[in-house]
Amino acid sequence: MKRMQSVQRKEDQSMTIASLIRQIPAPDTLAQQEAEKRWDSLAKLPGSLGALEWAVIRLAGIQHTAHPTLTKKRTLVFCADNGVLEEQVSPSAQSVTAAQAVNFARGGGTINVFSRAAGADVVVIDVGIACPYDEPRVVKRKIRPGTANMTHGPAMTREECERAILCGAQFALDAAADGVRLLILGEMGIGNTTTSSAVSAVLLQRPAEQTVSRGAGSAERMAHKASVIRRAIDGNRPNPKDPIDVLSKVGGLDLAALCGAFLGAAAAGIAAVVDGVSAGAAALCAVRLAPAVQAYLLPSHCSAEPSARMQLDALDLQPLLSAGMCLGEGTGAALAAGLFDRALEAYEQVVGIDEI
Repeated sequence: MKRMQSVQRKEDQSMTIASLIRQIPAPDTLAQQEAEKRWDSLAKLPGSLGALEWAVIRLAGIQHTAHPTLTKKRTLVFCADNGVLEEQVSPSAQSVTAAQAVNFARGGGTINVFSRAAGADVVVIDVGIACPYDEPRVVKRKIRPGTANMTHGPAMTREECERAILCGAQFALDAAADGVRLLILGEMGIGNTTTSSAVSAVLLQRPAEQTVSRGAGSAERMAHKASVIRRAIDGNRPNPKDPIDVLSKVGGLDLAALCGAFLGAAAAGIAAVVDGVSAGAAALCAVRLAPAVQAYLLPSHCSAEPSARMQLDALDLQPLLSAGMCLGEGTGAALAAGLFDRALEAYEQVVGIDEI
């Protein structure tokens, strides 16, 4: 069983978002070509493993070798509360965020079960939990105790948003320094399907009715959430060409930290798996900030939430799974990590066509 990791490194005070973006290396196209040739030489129909073959080829480019490995994985779960919960967008109480963060830190969540099966350590990070809790294994990096209600003004300041982005990036960089080859990125925050729907609506230029997520609510609550999102967007007028402006006005601290983790993974040259709609919204922000990030993304599943397919299309990713999941936490990404392992095993162990 993989033990909970406690990461307490100090943040790099000299790091900026611009410096992170400048560090992102280009993938190795020669390694990708070699990997594609190897797949085509094996005892199977060319391309018959679909997205699994594509994933190995992408990993080859990321790792600059025709024989990539995923010897070490880590799950990062960023936890934060959302002030928009005041608008009754979820039947769950705000205290659930803290309770689940503690549960994850103690190894009792669905993400823990799936991460153990994938061979991934789990790190739980508080970037904005509002309620008190007592669990030393939750890593404390609180930017502020929850965001403001985005229907009354910006969810956070731009400076707070940038701090959250850099916090997430630092955890990705630390993981790479620890030898991690694959990041599984997840979140926990009651109300974050509302913020992720708002971010997606702005970045994808879609009406709130098309991006709103059910989350923990009913169909009736979805209509109310769409109305809340429209009010937040109309009141804050986020700039769709400025992802940081979007995150700070209608996003959340967990989404900002996830955005940073995607940036940090790319800067460190390691792959990051996109989970559901919250991670998808964060990945969109990261790619809009730095298009080079896209080459470091691996897909997992197509969430049951309405905006999931739109996000994946915008990210040019083909999901491996479609299981009707909408839990978040990084659960879909953790499941996909096991499929990447099976793909690599097939890539290395299936005999060549000329050997049969």
